[in-house]
Amino acid sequence: MAISDEELASIRNISVEQLRLLRQTRGTTNDTLERLPEAGMRRAIRRLNYPDMPRARQEFRAAQARNDDGRIPANALGKALKRLRTLRAKALKRPLVAGLPVDRSIVPRALIAAPTAGLALARWQWLGPGNIGGRTRSILVHPTQHQKMWAASVGGGIWHTADGGNHWAPVDDFMANLAVSCMVMDPKNPDMMYAGTGEGFFNLDAIRGAGIFRTTDGVTWRQLLATASEDFTAVNRLAISQSGAVLLAATGKGMFRSAHKDRKKWTKVLPGPVADVKFRPNSSTRAIAGGLNDGQAYYTNDGGRTCKRATHNEPWSGRVELAYSVANPNIVYASVQMQHGEIWRSTDSGKSYQRRATRTMNGDPAPYLGDQGWYDNVIWAGDSDENFVSGGGIDLWRSLDGGNALAEISTWWARGSVHADHHAIVSHPAYDGVNNRTVFFGNDGGVYKADDTKAVGNEPQPPFVSDWTELVNSYGVTQFYGGAGNPVSGKIVGGAQDNGTICFDPALGTEQWTTIFGGDGGWCAADPTDPSVFYGEYVYLNIHRNTDGGTTDDVNGDRYISGQFWNPAAGDWAWKPVPYRIPDAMNFDALFIAPFVLDPNEPNRLLAGGLSLWRTNDAKAPNSLNSGPQWRAIKGSAGARISALAVARGKSDIIWVGHENGMVVRTNNGTAAQPAWERMDGTGPKPLHAQRFCASIAIDPLNSKAVYVAFGGYTNANIWVTRDGGATWKNLGTGLPAAPVKAIAIHPRLPRFVYIGTEVGVFASENSGAAWSPTNEGPTNCAVDDLFWMGETLVCATHGRGMFQIDLSGV
Repeated sequence: MAISDEELASIRNISVEQLRLLRQTRGTTNDTLERLPEAGMRRAIRRLNYPDMPRARQEFRAAQARNDDGRIPANALGKALKRLRTLRAKALKRPLVAGLPVDRSIVPRALIAAPTAGLALARWQWLGPGNIGGRTRSILVHPTQHQKMWAASVGGGIWHTADGGNHWAPVDDFMANLAVSCMVMDPKNPDMMYAGTGEGFFNLDAIRGAGIFRTTDGVTWRQLLATASEDFTAVNRLAISQSGAVLLAATGKGMFRSAHKDRKKWTKVLPGPVADVKFRPNSSTRAIAGGLNDGQAYYTNDGGRTCKRATHNEPWSGRVELAYSVANPNIVYASVQMQHGEIWRSTDSGKSYQRRATRTMNGDPAPYLGDQGWYDNVIWAGDSDENFVSGGGIDLWRSLDGGNALAEISTWWARGSVHADHHAIVSHPAYDGVNNRTVFFGNDGGVYKADDTKAVGNEPQPPFVSDWTELVNSYGVTQFYGGAGNPVSGKIVGGAQDNGTICFDPALGTEQWTTIFGGDGGWCAADPTDPSVFYGEYVYLNIHRNTDGGTTDDVNGDRYISGQFWNPAAGDWAWKPVPYRIPDAMNFDALFIAPFVLDPNEPNRLLAGGLSLWRTNDAKAPNSLNSGPQWRAIKGSAGARISALAVARGKSDIIWVGHENGMVVRTNNGTAAQPAWERMDGTGPKPLHAQRFCASIAIDPLNSKAVYVAFGGYTNANIWVTRDGGATWKNLGTGLPAAPVKAIAIHPRLPRFVYIGTEVGVFASENSGAAWSPTNEGPTNCAVDDLFWMGETLVCATHGRGMFQIDLSGV
């Protein structure tokens, strides 16, 4: 007998309302919540305060991509990547610039190679993580050579394995920065594949799309020029006919059809955003499609030339995902976003649908999509039994009776189970439901496999961990926001999207990164005087501190130093009194990923930016339920949230602050109780002028009057310098690709050597930014969110290909 809400709430010391919210938002059951470890329960309750994390993440990325007019130009990223290729082709005939390899050619093995890989100029060393993965929305398996697979990540492009997932490598540098949401393989020619870019599931600007790409060898991908338009900015799903002649594209602008051999001509066949499209197995004429946010389903009998709306006796809402039954293609299953997930079934090839019960094994409504059916929603009916259905959102569920009764088969919080947030379910090419039952899964943690999809997750009670296999091995697509390292221990911490704050220990290697704080990570800091102390953050400036050298996870919820703590008496999170809290963190008055820095001259001083600028001078003060580091505002709100911070080395009084609207200010008495601030942008004879996201500020370590400032947006004016403390400015970006500049690093010994991290890779200059050269190894073409030093070793944190480092002590 199932435990009641009242009984379970009492056992877990939470309210009935909290329990019901957890069950609905996490898409789970009381049985799973009853066995959720206490640390996991606290994190899940914390998550209730952030109900729309995926959209918040994407809005943060979009803010950094918008130009002064608030828009992102169509095909902006594709144009920036083409400009990068042009620059590389014109590169100087020399192997290094400022110590970075800058050859004209790209060697695919050098994209994640270590110095020992036998490459003559492989100086960048990939640090991983090789065991964390990242969001994966599509998987392909070669129809006859089954060990060959391709996985599409939304941050690191397309990756390939030739050994069934034991080891992965990126296939093409040009795809490194694109959000690849879907792939299809030509049924007649498996060497020909298509990839759709851009994620259209967020109802936000599709910031990393550039249309559809094609390969004829599985390695080199080329953009279909006819799709380099706003219509194809977000390609959510592709479907190809059995003959290979017709290609259908479900995009944020509608559904498009091409029967042209070279895909130079496209016709719009459906209006409005479309999430899903699939051809009937072994058919070139019959197909189905599902709406992105309008609750509609469609069918076609003429290869997509004309589409008709399907019928159902109750209105639908939200995203609709569809799956043909391989056993009986007249049966089509629909996973509909509404009511935390409902399964409907058609018996006439998708013309009309009937609601299934969609109940748990206890008879309760099965909230299998949770509150994220718009983000993660997948359904599969590839078995030889037409009633066998798998699907889910946050977790995976299985039905043996066509969607009436559902049972959980994965557990998001359990080590050994699959990662949460599912986007793709793909059958092994030899799957027959009897001798071969292997299925692959793509989720926010990468790629996983079930050797027997009918046996996986068959435990009598949660957690469901049996028979799951992780295939993340060197699938290095983790999306970092920031990082920091200690040069003595060699340990590095990084804040990762949806994968927390994680730690690299050089003694353990790339495959054994460990979690030190769950959830989303962000900016990081490392105490240069104490290798046991690291700082990280949860979203909206919620700063935490680790004091064991990045060894253990925060299982008790007691590492926040921004003021939040777990109140066991209330069974909920609470905030300490002033001055032991950052009010902007408590009130969400900060960016989703908000900046904080450790004063390079005083390891007890942290500066943190929300609407106001906050300072603590006792960052290592002991933490308790009612005390800890004391925080004070040293700059009031300017009406825009702070986005960048820098403190001059050797001069703690000099502090520069950037804002999300492009405003830049400076103080020369930053250690005072109430510093005086001066506006640095928009003034003077040669002003700094940018009304867009200020992403990074760097002060010359040997000359505090020389300051570099970087901005977002797709323009050629995203890196500026002043050499007189802000009186005059010069734009250094005219020769760069028109793309956001996210990070700046100045060589600590040779300040004329400047490095920038952009949306299209790392660039180096040997003349203080007068000329730039792109690196051709390691973090090339990919989004670079942070650059930081460990001695004279430069570490690069990418948003889609993990971390890299390069020793520049010999330059």
